[in-house]
Amino acid sequence: MEKKLARLKEILAEISDIEGAASLLGWDQQTYMPPGAAEQRGQQSGTLGKIAHQMGTSPEMGKLLEELGPYAESLDPDSDDARLIKFAIRDYERATRVPAEFIVERNRVLALANQAWTEARQTSNFEHFRPHLEKIMELTRRYVDFFPPADHPYDVLLDNFEPGMKTAEVKAIFDALRPQQVELIRAISERPQVDDSFLHQPFDEKKQWDFGVEVITRFGYDWNRGRQDKSAHPFTGGPGLFDVRITTRVDPNFLNTMLFGTMHECGHALYDQGADPALARTNLLGGASLAVHESQSRMWENLVGRSLPFWEHFYPRLQEYFPQLRELPLQRFYQGINKVQPSYIRVEADEATYNLHIMLRLEIEIALIEGRLPVRDLPAYWNAKMQEYLGIMPPDDARGVLQDIHWSWGLFGYFSTYALGNLISVQLWEKIKSDIPDLDDQIRAGKFEALLGWLRENIHRHGRKFMPQELVQRVTGSKIDPSPYMRYLRRKYSEIYGL
Repeated sequence: MEKKLARLKEILAEISDIEGAASLLGWDQQTYMPPGAAEQRGQQSGTLGKIAHQMGTSPEMGKLLEELGPYAESLDPDSDDARLIKFAIRDYERATRVPAEFIVERNRVLALANQAWTEARQTSNFEHFRPHLEKIMELTRRYVDFFPPADHPYDVLLDNFEPGMKTAEVKAIFDALRPQQVELIRAISERPQVDDSFLHQPFDEKKQWDFGVEVITRFGYDWNRGRQDKSAHPFTGGPGLFDVRITTRVDPNFLNTMLFGTMHECGHALYDQGADPALARTNLLGGASLAVHESQSRMWENLVGRSLPFWEHFYPRLQEYFPQLRELPLQRFYQGINKVQPSYIRVEADEATYNLHIMLRLEIEIALIEGRLPVRDLPAYWNAKMQEYLGIMPPDDARGVLQDIHWSWGLFGYFSTYALGNLISVQLWEKIKSDIPDLDDQIRAGKFEALLGWLRENIHRHGRKFMPQELVQRVTGSKIDPSPYMRYLRRKYSEIYGL
């Protein structure tokens, strides 16, 4: 069996190499690729996707897994080899349902759609993107049909990002969370609003960039294995463990965009850079799920980056970069960056309203998949739901239905992981603070080694070895639970708004 296992690892390593090259093409498309190359890039990505798919679904792969399945049962269930075989079987069973020709077609459509989305967002013109999204929806429904009937068709899509999670489970979590968040937002709205006007003024772009670099360097981002560039929508990507790239965007008149976007993507990158090197070029590289990945980005962005101890250390440094803040007291700055107010843009939403953006998108995606919502009606439906959920009406498509890049990438089933990641982040945070009682003091001193070390040991090094609910329960003692998150929000905003 050792020879068969070695052969399996050899095939997985080659697939990993191909997927890494495809990821690099995707990164380039979002950063430096000339717009006219979109169709060519779609062909290139399609070819690489087809090759990886054929290798992963080949008769040889099927025979190896059939023989190695029983062998895995004899191994330590938590060993790398046992988990590698287990996830290879899972991936094979899903991949063999999808024809290689479909992969090629989908990658071609997505490359053109992504370019169209970029142009549509710049001009705030949904109609420019609409025909591409209609093709994506057609492909998405075809994809769902490749699989056996599920409790809900959305389960098939959700499972790609949150393995083992069902639509009904997510809806139950959100149904429990929504009224509590709405109640908190209502209580905050009855208090005097904090002033964040100081965030909306000219801030030199180069200085913003340099301050962000300084912060994430202190967090532990390894520049020897990564880089940062600009993109229309911040993301983390790259070919593999030793090349993890992040992007950000800079608003010259609003500090939060770059500041917290950079911290957020750094959180993703720290997770990717922290995997056990033994997992490189295997199917175990990567996060346990998108929700677990989001727990890392949201932790560094919010639980660290929007905390008072963090700014007790970094605020004097920020004032050096931006003298216009020198007369602004720390407490006012802290309140301003944590202002609660319904807003149009998800990635710039405050912690109290953020999850409502996600719940809105989940409802829209389910309506699209079920066929209840035609793509042509999406902008009006979006605006109506924004009014229902957040009490505001987007003034244009760019700040409404076109604000997120995900649908142009075909990422249906993805959005709920953002809110689930928020919940996991605070579950982990409670455990971390129990294990590191002086964590606030360390952050106040600008020291993040113990925090990063805890995450490396308990989360990062495992890569994809554990299913998400399994990992959360191993570390915290319970599955995904909204209670710690609501405790955190109530405590934080009671102090800020005097509730």
